[in-house]
Amino acid sequence: MAESFGVDAERYDRTRPPYPEALVRRVVTASPGKAVLDVGCGTGIAARQFRDAGCHVLGVEPDARMAEFARRGGIAVEVATFEDWDAGARRFDAVVAGQAWHWVDPVAGAAKAVGVLRPGGRLAAFWHAFELPAEVTDALAAAYRQALPDLPLDPRATRREEAYEALLDRAADGMRAAGGFGAPERWRFDWERTYTRDEWLDQLPTSGVFTRLPADGLARVLEAVGAAVDEVGGGFTARYATKVITAVRTGDA
Repeated sequence: MAESFGVDAERYDRTRPPYPEALVRRVVTASPGKAVLDVGCGTGIAARQFRDAGCHVLGVEPDARMAEFARRGGIAVEVATFEDWDAGARRFDAVVAGQAWHWVDPVAGAAKAVGVLRPGGRLAAFWHAFELPAEVTDALAAAYRQALPDLPLDPRATRREEAYEALLDRAADGMRAAGGFGAPERWRFDWERTYTRDEWLDQLPTSGVFTRLPADGLARVLEAVGAAVDEVGGGFTARYATKVITAVRTGDA
């Protein structure tokens, strides 16, 4: 699924939310310098934010279509998976991964980060967890059942914040197993985003299973979801928590 996101890189970049500026500032100020490696940089959403904060950013991205989009935005990107990427003699003050570390082997990825970080450098992986109002969640669940009854998706099955805790646990375990890091820390940044009907429909094809639906199936989903959002007032506010797992590279070499 990871490389299905590049099917419409422009839509992905346009509709996916940026990261809280407070998160970017905290990573920058908690790192020994401003050389940043963005793992799974995608279209460059996080990379541009770190660049705008004064950092020198290099992206690593396995999808050539996403990488090319990021380059058009002024981000240097090398096409590879992080585990297979050749850093050469290059070293960084921070390794970051926004919405991407779950595609990386948690132990091999953490070990690779140890190898490319300077002493005192920081690994920070982060994800957006969001929760919709209950009436919106119920309306969307009904819309999915109507459009594609066999689609294995029920937004009411688990709270998204709880689901993302497993990702943070897995990443933290990988850091501990790899060695070379201090104790992992968890940071959290809360914020909200209001969506109109059209904005929600615009981002939906960039999400999870929807990236792989055939055109007719996606059209049915969009029609049903659009009607559902209309029924709850034509828009809604989602509550986001951007969750971070981070650790500092220890040692002198």
